[in-house]
Amino acid sequence: MKVAIYARVSTSDQDASKQVEAIMEYCRRFNYEVYKVYTDIISGSTSSRPEFNRLLEDMRLYRFNCIMVAKLDRIGRSLAHLISIFDEIKKKNIHFIAITQNIDTTTASGTLLFQIMGAFAEFERNIISERTKEGLVGARNVGKRGKDKKPRKKRGVLRKAVYL
Repeated sequence: MKVAIYARVSTSDQDASKQVEAIMEYCRRFNYEVYKVYTDIISGSTSSRPEFNRLLEDMRLYRFNCIMVAKLDRIGRSLAHLISIFDEIKKKNIHFIAITQNIDTTTASGTLLFQIMGAFAEFERNIISERTKEGLVGARNVGKRGKDKKPRKKRGVLRKAVYL
């Protein structure tokens, strides 16, 4: 089987090499031929990712017959996005394997597991988003903003003092 490997990390501080190494080892173990390794450094919530888009283009040209990732959430965290990608993969008769979660869409149980894991990935992303928003509101309430944690300049207070 000819395999396309996709690895993604969210920030440049992270390293995708561990994902790639684990998938390469899996391919060696099962004698899969690696067509190409696609790696993105971008958030999973972003549906347009340069290397992922190249992977989809190559898939549409039938350059490989399996997409392999370390974890399902490397593909995306929105259930709607995952399902649309999965539908296209299925229409092209491309296999999908997430090695750490034993997801293999060539089986009915693998398809079910894929959909369940996608729902959990979306749930996790929503929880992270809620916590971030709550943290930002809390920071604003104590006079701080965003990552810099510097106190805000209170312009309104200064302007009132000048006009009195």
